[in-house]
Amino acid sequence: MVDQEGEQSLGGQAFWSFGGLFLVDTPEQRRLGVKDSFELAWQDWQGTAGFDRLEDEDAFAYRWAKAYVEFAAGEKYSWLKEKGIKLFPVVGWAERGGSFADGHGNSVPRFHITWGTGPGLLEPFLKRVQSARVAGLLDFKPRHQVTELIAKNGTVVGIAGTILAEDNTPRGQETSREIVGEFYHYADAVIVASGGIGANLELVRQNWPSRLSSPPQNMIAGVPAFVDGKMLAVSEKVGGASLIVIACGIIRKG
Repeated sequence: MVDQEGEQSLGGQAFWSFGGLFLVDTPEQRRLGVKDSFELAWQDWQGTAGFDRLEDEDAFAYRWAKAYVEFAAGEKYSWLKEKGIKLFPVVGWAERGGSFADGHGNSVPRFHITWGTGPGLLEPFLKRVQSARVAGLLDFKPRHQVTELIAKNGTVVGIAGTILAEDNTPRGQETSREIVGEFYHYADAVIVASGGIGANLELVRQNWPSRLSSPPQNMIAGVPAFVDGKMLAVSEKVGGASLIVIACGIIRKG
């Protein structure tokens, strides 16, 4: 496992989150009298997403969304419980929809809050990472910035990039990009989990939807500098599909 940031930043933006989890038809919901189901949750999701390009850019988004709602209505709850995640007994109503279930947003409360918020959500997973390292099952390499996915015969077989100078800057603060070396690693499977583009304001402007008029020159980014979106272009070079959504994380200044 390689990470552009130092070990102190393991978990990325999840650390700063409220620990809210999208779950469907849970004991917490039923205790509060909330009637939920996969069918209702999937209807809500489609009403919000408005998939209208299933033959083009919505194809992967549709497949991912349906699989995720199936997961949220199925094994996700028990899987989280097995990992030691504890939930606050009151279910919140984030992204609340309109008056009808066929419109946008959640038609019922589904926002399950983790005890301990973001840090509490990360804790059991970080413990598993550390245990795997001690047991020799995981090799973690911090300050490794991936700049290339190595492809052979249409399959990604490895990664390449630059080793950055050690930097113990506290979590969330911008770290050095001083290069001290290079690396190449090969594997049977390569998974990219790199986050969004919120701190790369130039990339935000490039992907600004035309329906929102021209992008503002002055913006405030509410995410750490490492949310730079660089892996999107790296992935696209070997045929990866990207879906960039400009959301309310970018705030107009003034």
